[in-house]
Parts: sequence; C-alpha cells; structure tokens
Amino acid sequence: MTVVDIIRDKEGRYLGFECYGHADDNAQEGEDIICSAISMLVINTVNSLETLTGAQITYAWAEEGGDLSCRFEAPPDEKAALLVDSMLLGLRSVRETYGGDYLVINLKEE
Repeated sequence: MTVVDIIRDKEGRYLGFECYGHADDNAQEGEDIICSAISMLVINTVNSLETLTGAQITYAWAEEGGDLSCRFEAPPDEKAALLVDSMLLGLRSVRETYGGDYLVINLKEE
C-alpha cells in the first residue's frame, strides 16, 4: 500500500508532502500501474514546483524503494498551492478508481 501524507499548518497552508510504500507489493517490477500513477503525480508536482513557481522547496527521493518527501522552506504562493491541490485531486482520483487498499491519503497538521 502507498501512503501519501499531505502536511499543512494550522492556517491550512501547505508545509509539504511525503509518499512512501508500494501500491501492490505482489506486482512484478514495472507492472504496478497504480504505483506508477502515484509516482507520476508526486514527482511531476515536485518538478513543477521547481520549474514553474518560485517556491523554495527541499526534497529527498530514495532511489531504492521510491520514497519521496518534499517540504516548503517558506509558505507557498497561490501557484505552488494550486499544484499541490492538483496533485491531491489526481491522487484522490487514483484512490477512487482503484480503491483504498492501494492508496491511503492522510491530511496532517503540524
């Protein structure tokens, strides 16, 4: 199962997000379409934050296992927040399509 934690402050501003685990531990490497969709959404969001916005982010990606964490160094502007909103929309669509057995989305407050 893949878990995505979306982290916000008390005012609802994004602080970052984390993605870890595998959607289907029984799938052969390269055949897990759910994990691929999740990875594409999360990695594209990090790339878009870096390329399309002025957001100051720090991220770490574990090549082995694929875990990813991304943190905003300052509160994100509207463009950056919209990209995270879009990622969350896509992740919810994946969960609705394939079920909660493969993807858990946690909204956390720090």
